[in-house]
Amino acid sequence: MPSTGVDQAHPAGQTGASAGPDTGGRARGNVGRATAIAALVVAVQAVLVALFAWPAIETAPRDLPVVVAAPPPAAAALTQQLQSARPGAFTVTTVADQAAADAALRDRQAYAAFILRPDGPRLHVASAAAPAVAQLLTQQAQALGAAGDGAPIPVVDVVATDADDPRGAGFAAGFLPLVLTSVAAGILLAAAVGSRRARLAGIGVFAVLAGLVGAAVLQYGLDALPGAYLANAAVIGLLALAVSGTVAGLGALLGPAGTGLGVLLVFVLGNPLSAVAAAPELLPQPWGQLGQLLPPGAGATLLRATAYFDGAGRSGSKVRRRRDLPWRWWTEVRG
Repeated sequence: MPSTGVDQAHPAGQTGASAGPDTGGRARGNVGRATAIAALVVAVQAVLVALFAWPAIETAPRDLPVVVAAPPPAAAALTQQLQSARPGAFTVTTVADQAAADAALRDRQAYAAFILRPDGPRLHVASAAAPAVAQLLTQQAQALGAAGDGAPIPVVDVVATDADDPRGAGFAAGFLPLVLTSVAAGILLAAAVGSRRARLAGIGVFAVLAGLVGAAVLQYGLDALPGAYLANAAVIGLLALAVSGTVAGLGALLGPAGTGLGVLLVFVLGNPLSAVAAAPELLPQPWGQLGQLLPPGAGATLLRATAYFDGAGRSGSKVRRRRDLPWRWWTEVRG
């Protein structure tokens, strides 16, 4: 009996002795795992900061389409002035008169028009297309005026932003939540719904509701969006469909890796390249054009078209086709 007691105590002693190293190993493993997670998050943070800050730092005019309305000799001289002042900044097209210049702005063939009149030059802009571009071109026009006779050049806004959102800040700020909630819907549907039909139904219901509610909030709740309500709702619904469908589809096909890929495409890459607060021509190329091929950029440009330009810009000149990649993108998707 005593020996039995010793035998029982000895294994217990061995167990107690071995518990220390095991516990220490688990602790070291947990610390290592926590350190790896922290390092991974910091790496992702660095990429996100770079992607979101880089477009703002690199913003500059690149081949901005503008028109000049003037007799041929004067138009050639003004074109030379613009190209000399900022080489590579403008793509200049000459039109016959002020009416043709304003038509180009309303059709989204150009961001601004320099018009030479008998009483002096004028600048016509379409701030609804991009308030940042309108401001930049206004500054450029005043610089040209100062270099000439020193008189300020009058500026006329042919297609203005909404009176309750003159700088377009509400439009830009309200667009990010539309993308974020669409990404979240795609992730949740991919993770929680196993049936393909049910997943498709969920995406469809979400797109319809997101379009109707999103347009109502922006247009009637915040007065940040003019135009036809149903047209705006259709565009926001298409955006929600494209984003949530991409994330959910890749998640269903590839699992968590596919979900991550979808988030990378439509948010991490697509959102900073969307140029929703600027213009594609202000970003380094080909990144500005690539952003217009992804859902956020395509949706932002298309929403501007329906809200401010009666859908103008679906086809036409070379400049218009370049500006209207969203229409081509949706056409190709519908196939």
